[in-house]
Amino acid sequence: MSQKEKYAVGVDLGGTNIKVGIVSRGGKIVKKTSLSTNADGGPREVVSQIRKGINEVLYKNKLNIHGIGIGAPGTVSTKKGTVENPPNLPGWEKVNLGKIIEKEFQIKVKVENDANAAAIGEMIFGAGVKYDSFVMVTLGTGAGGGIIFNKKLFRGEFGAAGEIGHISIDLNGPRCNCGSYGCVEAYLGNQYIIKKVQTELEENHSSKILGLVNNNMALITPKIIQAALEQGDDYAKEVVLNLGKYLGVALASVGNCLDIGTFIIGGGVAGFGLPLFHSVEETISERVLKPLRKRIKVIPAKLKNDAGIKGASALAFYK
Repeated sequence: MSQKEKYAVGVDLGGTNIKVGIVSRGGKIVKKTSLSTNADGGPREVVSQIRKGINEVLYKNKLNIHGIGIGAPGTVSTKKGTVENPPNLPGWEKVNLGKIIEKEFQIKVKVENDANAAAIGEMIFGAGVKYDSFVMVTLGTGAGGGIIFNKKLFRGEFGAAGEIGHISIDLNGPRCNCGSYGCVEAYLGNQYIIKKVQTELEENHSSKILGLVNNNMALITPKIIQAALEQGDDYAKEVVLNLGKYLGVALASVGNCLDIGTFIIGGGVAGFGLPLFHSVEETISERVLKPLRKRIKVIPAKLKNDAGIKGASALAFYK
């Protein structure tokens, strides 16, 4: 590793885990770690975990660290470095995260919405390299989104653009963490999927999911559902196809509004693979305006679990 090459620390702040890594300007992760967010502990505990993760990757570091980039959920002011009302971080209203971390490490810090950071990562290092415009969707604890238009991140008037997870697909649907009803995140977030499957398995006794968890419903996770899907379980397939339909309905509206036909999907739930992607693409194609139909592409994120880290690190290198 060259002492002259510049590196950045990328922090991917999620509702469940915080991922931190040192990334070269060429996009190579040279060191990384992951730790629990401890979200229930409130802002002070979460910030403490961020500090812990950064200290861990910087331990005995002799690299030329150019800056620290943080991808955080919620509405982010990139100028002030503040994070406001992140849906999956209890107790947060407005936290000046950038200022806190910059004061701690004496390194320049840039903060961006986590889904926007993932979109930047795919644009610079991943599946979005060859596309001028695309919409990035990150599926995990929640459902985030980022919009790349003509090779630039579209942030909107106040920095909150791209909140695809909070498009309502049913005005009478379930309550979302954001306070609204029927948001696509309320159908695609990890906890919603788990609760729905736990309820429906009461009438699907033949599902392989039950065998994989030894009939202990508390052990069900998206990975378990994926394992059942890979074993040919009909119920698991039905779950995944329905998830694709929910997301496809939302993205059809996004495509119609933005005139963008390329969608990149990442995050843990994207691990459901081709059945999910085909369902999303088919649903979008059925619902978008005719001029868009032939242009629809739904592709997997290339950076996978490293999208957040790499995207966050890119904040330190790119405007």
